[in-house]
Amino acid sequence: MAYYNYERLTALDNSFLVIESPNSQMHVASTGIFEGGPLGAPNGGVDIDRITEYIAARLHRIPRYRQRLAYIPIEQHPVWVDDTHFNLHYHIRHTSLPHPGSERQLKRMVARIKSQELDRGKPLWETWIVEGLEGGRVAMISKTHHCMIDGVSGADLLSVLLSATPEPPTEAVPRWMPRPAPTRLALLRDEALARISGPLGFASRLLRHPTDTLASVRDGLTAVGETLSSGLRMASPTPFNQPIGPHRRFDWTVTDIAAIREIRGHLGGSLNDVVLATVAGAVRRFLERRSVRLTDIDFRVFVPVSLRKPGDHDAVGNRVAAWMVDLPIAERDPRKRLACIHETTEQLKQSKQAAGSEILAEALEWTGPALLGLAMRMAPQGGAFNMVVTNIPGPPHPLYLLGARMLAAYPLVPLSVNQGLGIALFSYAGTLHWGFNADWDIVPDLHDFVADVEAAFAELSEAARTAPAPKRARRRAGAHGIRPDSGAGSVRTGSP
Repeated sequence: MAYYNYERLTALDNSFLVIESPNSQMHVASTGIFEGGPLGAPNGGVDIDRITEYIAARLHRIPRYRQRLAYIPIEQHPVWVDDTHFNLHYHIRHTSLPHPGSERQLKRMVARIKSQELDRGKPLWETWIVEGLEGGRVAMISKTHHCMIDGVSGADLLSVLLSATPEPPTEAVPRWMPRPAPTRLALLRDEALARISGPLGFASRLLRHPTDTLASVRDGLTAVGETLSSGLRMASPTPFNQPIGPHRRFDWTVTDIAAIREIRGHLGGSLNDVVLATVAGAVRRFLERRSVRLTDIDFRVFVPVSLRKPGDHDAVGNRVAAWMVDLPIAERDPRKRLACIHETTEQLKQSKQAAGSEILAEALEWTGPALLGLAMRMAPQGGAFNMVVTNIPGPPHPLYLLGARMLAAYPLVPLSVNQGLGIALFSYAGTLHWGFNADWDIVPDLHDFVADVEAAFAELSEAARTAPAPKRARRRAGAHGIRPDSGAGSVRTGSP
């Protein structure tokens, strides 16, 4: 029996390491804003020692946060091993705004922190506690490398640190002992055995269940074909799609989910459809100010789709596929924009694009790092999409950090090459929190785009108010029908 412990990164997890560069930092992040009172120290300021001790008491629930990268010899594929030099004080940072700090100052601090790469020699995460925010509030800026988590698992890990009740949980800090890492020879031997066992396992299934296995292969090839045909079609170049630099701007806004439900009730569609219709309206306004001819633009967004099952939510790593969604930015009527997007997403739900993305990710496990690196570097440069829009489902109830209520949570999606703006959303306690991550030079007027989002949503709300009352289907007593969608649609979306 092996006396060492490690875990191999999947090809999808590794892809975020391969694609990362000084100009394209591949960490997902969030900015939570909390009530300050319960987090205060007796002599004033934030009690950072209490917060650090609390995190230490719960860190055993997410062991990945005490692991660092190591590499298999020759092919240099990364694996996770326990960090024998782990020091929590390196990862918990304490800083302050000049009192009373405004949200504008906080946004600038968030952008600077998130423009910095994580140190690959240590566990790939940081948490910054920021005091001095006006109103006595406290901010928590979290950044975690995308190779560790996707958007949905990141939202679930949030529940490890935050609780659903104001009463602060009490836990002793458990003793942690790092497990031995494998030798280079053991890593090389295990990798060779894994590469042999994969094809042998497929051959065994084919011999035992030839009909089912061949049918599965046929369906898989169909799914891959749909995915490749979607990804090979290029989007139009726009002012958003230029080579990015290392510096970022960050901004946010909030939407009431009750207002989204009102739009859906009168105009139809899912929550995600309303979000995409809002983005389409905002892009239209923004590009019109830059004198872009909209009728000549084929504008596409990359929408990550979570492949997680209910039992997978506590797992780290990435379990996402992708939709490529055309946005009708040339359409002036907000009702028609929403209807067009709803028709597109319904077709995507019936397609096999998500399954095809998953099969391609599995195929990369056996093609080696060279093809993976080539594919990841060519994908964003090829221009298959103009922007990432990811919607992460969160809890409908308030969360607390040591008794301090979280008032807001703004997510961040990383930028890839030639992608000057990315949009992430997080639903929380009846509100939808938008986070806008932009290249400093490509989108210097990011605040104007945020205003465009707010105006486009107001336009949809007004269209809903003036629309005819929807016809309600009569229900038969005892009939078992399908309930109307009350969430983000039948497919959950999450970060890439």
